[in-house]
Amino acid sequence: MCGAIFDAILVHIMNTVSTPKVWQSLKRAMVENLNKLKVPKTLDILETETYINSDIITLQEVSASFVDQARKRPKLNDMFHFITPSDMDSVRDQNSVIFLSKATFPNGSNDEITALVESSFEEGVKVPIAKGDILAITATDKDGIQYVVTSFHGDTNGLATKPVLDAIMKAMSSDSILADHKLVFGLDANTYEKAKPGKQQDVLDFGKHYVSYGLTSCWGDVPDKKNYTTFNSRTYLQPQLNKACKKSDKRANGDVNPKDFILFGKDSFSVESTWKDNTGKRKYIEDMAFPTMDFPSDHAQLYR
Repeated sequence: MCGAIFDAILVHIMNTVSTPKVWQSLKRAMVENLNKLKVPKTLDILETETYINSDIITLQEVSASFVDQARKRPKLNDMFHFITPSDMDSVRDQNSVIFLSKATFPNGSNDEITALVESSFEEGVKVPIAKGDILAITATDKDGIQYVVTSFHGDTNGLATKPVLDAIMKAMSSDSILADHKLVFGLDANTYEKAKPGKQQDVLDFGKHYVSYGLTSCWGDVPDKKNYTTFNSRTYLQPQLNKACKKSDKRANGDVNPKDFILFGKDSFSVESTWKDNTGKRKYIEDMAFPTMDFPSDHAQLYR
């Protein structure tokens, strides 16, 4: 009943400020592109020359349907091993996933070590993670080099980001077999340019934290706090009105923050180039809100 009342209110609002002929066609276009075609459009982007030749792709908040559809794409299936958590989240249907190049990693994943990472959290500290947020694996490339590859989706405020990194580093240092592995860590860190102290994870503080482990990022040791990888805002036509804002205020009140990273050891890799992409065409348009009708994610893609 409450849902029906809420829907009726939204329809009344739209009929008041517009006409059914205008807003219903717009709604159909948005549902088609941002809902029904979200997975196909994402897979189309991954099939482009820019991304399909990647050695490692880490993805977050992935549905089981996404992985199933990826496996049905001959082009992707020929190129990648699809690694999913052994204990997939079937309730929220949001999982961290890893694609490994079959050319670079012929045997795919060796082992999943997610449980080892989660058991390495500091005792007595409650880390705000949910089922499916972390996927950590080991893999060996064609040259015999061993890796720990991790994909992680942080909580909204980024408060789990540092504890998860701590747990990964503790797991690797405490296991003699993992100690010599190279780390590649792709994550939605949910860090903020202007974090609320004690309530959100500051991006510069996170930079200092990963540097303390001898790691660096695709953005270097000191991330640029204005190097945004999200730009989205909510209208009033949704239930979380505390996050809503007017179109004229979307830049000031939206979620415009530097949230996404690729971490690795300073002595393991050097960065030749890094770019971010909110178009699917190896191009990032600053001050453009997304997702768009063509780009289905609310986080930019990173490529290093």
